[in-house]
Amino acid sequence: MRTASTPSPALIYPPNPHSFQNGRESSTSSSSVTGETIAMVHSPPPTRLTHPLIRSASRLQKERANVDRLPDPAMIQIFSFLPTNQLCRCARVCRRWYNLAWDPRLWRTIHLTGETINVDRALKVLTRRLCQDTPNVCLMLETVIVSGCRRLTDRGLYTIAQCCPELRQLEMSGCYNISNEAVFDVVSLCPNLEHLDVSGCSKVTCISLTREASIKLSPLHGKQISIRYLDMTDCFVLEDEGLHTIAAHCTQLTHLYLRRCIRITDEGLRYLVIYCMSIRELSVSDCRFVSDFGMREIAKLELRLRYLSIAHCGRITDVGIRYITKYCSKLRYLNARGCEGITDHGVEYLAKNCTKLKSLDIGKCPLVSDAGLECLALNCFSLKRLSLKSCESITGQGLQIVAANCFDLQMLNVQDCEISVEALRFVQRHCKRCIIEHTNPAFF
Repeated sequence: MRTASTPSPALIYPPNPHSFQNGRESSTSSSSVTGETIAMVHSPPPTRLTHPLIRSASRLQKERANVDRLPDPAMIQIFSFLPTNQLCRCARVCRRWYNLAWDPRLWRTIHLTGETINVDRALKVLTRRLCQDTPNVCLMLETVIVSGCRRLTDRGLYTIAQCCPELRQLEMSGCYNISNEAVFDVVSLCPNLEHLDVSGCSKVTCISLTREASIKLSPLHGKQISIRYLDMTDCFVLEDEGLHTIAAHCTQLTHLYLRRCIRITDEGLRYLVIYCMSIRELSVSDCRFVSDFGMREIAKLELRLRYLSIAHCGRITDVGIRYITKYCSKLRYLNARGCEGITDHGVEYLAKNCTKLKSLDIGKCPLVSDAGLECLALNCFSLKRLSLKSCESITGQGLQIVAANCFDLQMLNVQDCEISVEALRFVQRHCKRCIIEHTNPAFF
């Protein structure tokens, strides 16, 4: 029986009508669960079993259970590797495990998964239990991961915003029922939030403070949000005006991912660079309206930019690559797959200015040939990953030049390229640790 003086743990599990067969628990019940996932509250297990036969059997099991001989620190270390739902299950084993499973050190992170889980209810029950020592506030909770929990709604996010002022990381990828207002509540009430993943949240069009939070802030503090990492991949309705608001409020951004935000244009990138001059990693892959003018704006990030993805941005040509390589010489990663306007001249600009480049993807760039590869090999000796998938003009001669100069190459993708077996074996001999992805059935 649960009492007010002894808060009980939350057990999160999906009910399975086939869990018991012929009076015995099915061995596959934990792996073949179906139906709606619910959150239930259970009291701590009793300390003693009264029946003498049960007591003797329990004593025999205890003698055989080596895990009970482990000290508490070791048990807590083991529990630290468990996801939230399994940790709640462990709390039901015995009173010792109950006390260990609710050790505050294990609850810096809540990680829930599952498309059918009633995640709003689960978050409410868990935060209520974690607020036992500090009423209405979970001071130890820093990370909440609910990616893929499609039943998450604004109500669940409001619970997090109200109870978790020390939250630093929130991941809710694929939770498409979340609205702007719920995100505003979180960033306004969790001032330490630095990592936010709303990829696939198609209703999110902006990130800003609530009106009440903006009014309360002093003029000296400004209207800033502490987010440094923001993933808005597949937020299809994000537009330039929304990106303008995000940039104006999240000036400390260092990592920004806008993959498949198809309404973003060069104007949005101009707003971004005005406010967020600390960006190190940026992805605008599949943003079809981004062109060379957008690259001119991104180039203003200069030496701070290390990672850039412009895959399938068909309006980007050698002109845009020249802007980037001229001012962002510390670039380490470039993904330009599917940018069909890039030629050997663009690769030459890249090779001569970004000599510390470690990863390059120029797959599906039909105008890149062996001449561009030769320039790359003679300047970028630190290259570790190179993708040339579907580059029709590449031959084995260009690959041999790369292999002869880039000894640290670890991954080479030449799928759908006309490369001879001799050239592939040459690469294999000179780059011992290189994994070659190819479509030549004669090479193995």
